[in-house]
Amino acid sequence: MQKILRVGAVTTTHGLAGEVKVFPTTDDPARFRRLKSVLIETRAAGTNDLSTMRELEVERVRFFKNLVIVKFRGLDRIEDVEGFRGCSLYVTRENAVRLEEGEYFIADLLGLQVYTDEDWRREQNSTCFLLGELTDVLQTGANDVYEVTLDDGRQVLIPAIRQCILDVNLEKGTMLVHLLEGLLE
Repeated sequence: MQKILRVGAVTTTHGLAGEVKVFPTTDDPARFRRLKSVLIETRAAGTNDLSTMRELEVERVRFFKNLVIVKFRGLDRIEDVEGFRGCSLYVTRENAVRLEEGEYFIADLLGLQVYTDEDWRREQNSTCFLLGELTDVLQTGANDVYEVTLDDGRQVLIPAIRQCILDVNLEKGTMLVHLLEGLLE
């Protein structure tokens, strides 16, 4: 599991007093109100190479349309934050939003080995058939959809609903799913 989690990306500066506009990559943008500090992946001087992490203290936050406007303590001029354009903002796992039972960070799901419930029974008998690897999570509004890439490169979309997702074991790196009729066609 990753030690840091991405919560947003700086899109541009806002005004002249050191504020930046952030596109939130978290499903709970209100979480920015509770942030005391963030890690920013900054560019090395004079290059486009994202190479170092810097901790910034959050002074204030406000919301505008689908963006979050953030002011960092001690960065009071536009020149102080111009280099942050395109940089990602992260929080440590300790500062991440607390999850409810059955909720997972997308970063923790990516790369899981996905088995079907039928195949899982076979694995218990030492004849394992792996469906594929979870390679993306699509956020659709109603429920997330897990994209699983099969060995032959095809992709299967599995709705993240109780009827389909039977078990997630982050320690083992596995997910057990039930494929509804027609999902493999």
